[in-house]
Amino acid sequence: MSQFKQGLICLLLLTATIQAGAKEENQRYTERYPLETIQANGIEIAYKVIGEPTDTPVLLVMGLGASHRLWGDNFVKGIVDAGYRVVLFDNRDVGESQRFHEHGQPWLWWQFIRDEIGFGVGAAYSLDDMADDSVALLDVLNIDDAHIVGASMGGMIAQIIAAKYPARTRSLISIMSSTGAPHLPAPSNESSAGLEKVASGESEQQDYYESIGLHPDAMPRHILAIMDTGDRSEAVKTIKAPTLVLHGADDTLLSPPHGEHTAALIEGSKLVIFQGMGHNMPEEIVPDLLKNMIEHMEAAIR
Repeated sequence: MSQFKQGLICLLLLTATIQAGAKEENQRYTERYPLETIQANGIEIAYKVIGEPTDTPVLLVMGLGASHRLWGDNFVKGIVDAGYRVVLFDNRDVGESQRFHEHGQPWLWWQFIRDEIGFGVGAAYSLDDMADDSVALLDVLNIDDAHIVGASMGGMIAQIIAAKYPARTRSLISIMSSTGAPHLPAPSNESSAGLEKVASGESEQQDYYESIGLHPDAMPRHILAIMDTGDRSEAVKTIKAPTLVLHGADDTLLSPPHGEHTAALIEGSKLVIFQGMGHNMPEEIVPDLLKNMIEHMEAAIR
């Protein structure tokens, strides 16, 4: 099995570690704002908007199996306090957005075998569909363009938005993400620990995951969406929006070469690798993340 396929298996754990240690009180700021539901791209999407209507919009796209809640209070508030309007939403199949339970729980190992022998995967949707969801939400909100920020799988979706919808992308910020190129390193063996429990729903952390907005039941379908989309390198090469790539030096799931490859493909992009950051956004790193993001967005004058 290729390194990329092994990496996809370990994507089951990616979002579980993004806000590890998050506490419920960290959600109080964002939870003051109502979560609304609208029809966009043929599905129901749950969203909330925080900030002044006249401020420049920032669309936050979360990762594998995660609702908007995993961005965390300090991250969202930092962007709003800098004078931006933040659009938070739940990707399809998680949170309060439309779920796809009717497609069942795919047997990932069988799907990997099918893909290896050329039969493809039976994905319920692709990352392109999820990118289209995001832009359809902007349409409903009458937002012409926005800074597009994505973490992990959300970074993959954000890259697709920037490539497919350049006029809608004021700038791109890709956080701890990847192009999906097959030559990139697989996750470490250590980072795969506990995978079976997470995937089977038997982990003692399941209640905790649900409490912070993580939905393990959607992860296999999200993984098939990633597989169905495949290597996005050629599309990433076409991105013209000002781009900032942020990555953790200690990321053993999507190691730094994933971020380096993303930045190498996008002309004029900036890469920042943070010491003390893995496949997560530790509270002590958030101020530095925000500093780089705000400087980048302020410089991206259209």
